[in-house]
Amino acid sequence: MSPTQSPEPSQPESVAWPDTQRQVDFMHWLSALESSHGLLPQSLRSASADASFRRYFRIDSTQGSRIIMDAPPEKEDCRPFAKVAHLMHEAGLHAPQVLAWDEAKGFMLLSDLGAHTMMQVMQRDDPWANQATYLQAVDALVTWQLASRPDVLPAYDTALLRRELELFPEWYLARHRGVAVEGDLRRTLDQAFERIIQENLRWPSVYVHRDFMPRNLMISPVGLGVLDFQDAVYGPITYDIASLMRDAFLSWDEDFCLDITIRYWEKARKAGLPVGNDFGEFYRGVEWMGLQRHLKVAGIFARLTLRDGKPQYLADTPRFITYLRATCARYRELRPLLRLIERVEGIVPVDGYTFGRS
Repeated sequence: MSPTQSPEPSQPESVAWPDTQRQVDFMHWLSALESSHGLLPQSLRSASADASFRRYFRIDSTQGSRIIMDAPPEKEDCRPFAKVAHLMHEAGLHAPQVLAWDEAKGFMLLSDLGAHTMMQVMQRDDPWANQATYLQAVDALVTWQLASRPDVLPAYDTALLRRELELFPEWYLARHRGVAVEGDLRRTLDQAFERIIQENLRWPSVYVHRDFMPRNLMISPVGLGVLDFQDAVYGPITYDIASLMRDAFLSWDEDFCLDITIRYWEKARKAGLPVGNDFGEFYRGVEWMGLQRHLKVAGIFARLTLRDGKPQYLADTPRFITYLRATCARYRELRPLLRLIERVEGIVPVDGYTFGRS
């Protein structure tokens, strides 16, 4: 139906639509839901965007506020989101409920978990003031992992781990830094990547959120809410705690990271999750998993800048370099990778290395 065939509901100025036809499709979809869901179209406003092509709006209803996902189907597949949301509800987690979904057009009406993320309520100058909130996240993580079953989510296997690691040489080194990925440098990367994959796949598999961090955790009266879970997989149990404590956008001193990681490990072990009986060995696993994640994310953030026109993400590059150097400096087999990173970054090495807060 074209705009000339029937009048369209008015569109708030706060929501921009570069594609006129998508705006028309959206407003027809919204109009069809207005009565059954008690929606108030005039209240529609932007809520947030993320690193993908998804956008989120907030809209009021007679039952409270709701979230709308705008995910163009040619660019985003909403089916994993719907599947993982169902799994999380089955597990007892507080995740968005899918209230309505136009799969063909990529519009989804969701319950609203609140307006404040865990990241937004952080006291950055006092990590210990955030301990209780982090322990809520730990409880949610253990609950999620206890629900794990094989053959439900995609496997976080050798092929996927390797594909993610290759984002670092392709996008960060070659395209962002202008480094020729060949010869000794390529061999150093290949040897490091093989060892990283081997170390990470030593750990048993559970459900992995894959971006379990304060920006994706919501503070709400009914408990900690979980967002941005559509890329969930079945993989190493070390991944999500590494993601939580080695955040892409926030860093803490290592004593705080250790405290929360130990508390997670104790809760997980008591719950019967396969974290082993030696915390030192588990922490090594977390460090090696964090290494894989940060190599991947450095590549993703470079890609977001160079391909997608989102340069704000690269502002956090120094954080990744700090994480990478700290881990590589601890393990003899990672020293060649450490030297490679320091050469690329123009860093003069110093004796000793610890986490720094930034």
